[in-house]
Amino acid sequence: MSRTTLVPIGVGSLGAVTALGLWQWAAAGPLTASPLPTAIESISALFRLGSEPEMWRATGDTLYMALLGLLLAAVAGILLGVGIGVSPLALHATRVPLEFLKPIPPIVILPIVALVLGPTAGMGVFLVFFGCFVAIAVQTSAGVFDTDPVTRDTGRSYSMNRCEILGRIVLPSALPYIGTAIRVAAPTALIVAVVAGLLGGGPGLGQSLLLAQISGNQNELFAYVLLLGLLGLAVQGVSQWGERRLLHWHPQYRTEAV
Repeated sequence: MSRTTLVPIGVGSLGAVTALGLWQWAAAGPLTASPLPTAIESISALFRLGSEPEMWRATGDTLYMALLGLLLAAVAGILLGVGIGVSPLALHATRVPLEFLKPIPPIVILPIVALVLGPTAGMGVFLVFFGCFVAIAVQTSAGVFDTDPVTRDTGRSYSMNRCEILGRIVLPSALPYIGTAIRVAAPTALIVAVVAGLLGGGPGLGQSLLLAQISGNQNELFAYVLLLGLLGLAVQGVSQWGERRLLHWHPQYRTEAV
């Protein structure tokens, strides 16, 4: 490992240890009378949960909903975004509806989806899809529309047909937009999958959080919070790694590699 890699890891680890230390001090000191457990108690509860199959089943359900919903949103969003981006008329016609839907959180439609699909994994997948699809479609259409027209004209001068221009010029030009959209959507997918269980009664870690809260088991509740934080770090790390692999040819990532 190079020094440029070790320094961020060391600083990040120091920050995490400092945060845990402050948590331990606050829970054992000024907030002793509160229901807040100490960091040591929560970490111990997390290790105990690690030996229970229910925790792994809930984690698998959450990741299943998040990843499947994100995959469906990526496929549909990229296809729609490409279709919109290649036509200025379609881009302007869909801009208002897409921008209208973009800031609407999935929690707004959760009661309707729960009523139709019930507290199932399908409900979670649909909510994740709704939460990620519009943003990916908007970013993809912007990337396709921003393709350098000179590059397109150059492709036509080499007798490329529309499919070749789309595959060899337009899509590579839009990949940075698509990669960024999916990287940003990945943590959102995890959050929405948890909310589907926490507020909608669906399977997964959200339901486990709710049950721990109802039973008053604060140690287990914060253990699940720690687990979700670790999952969030893992999802973010994998999405960043995938973006770098997808865009290894991009000038920004070539500079980082050097």
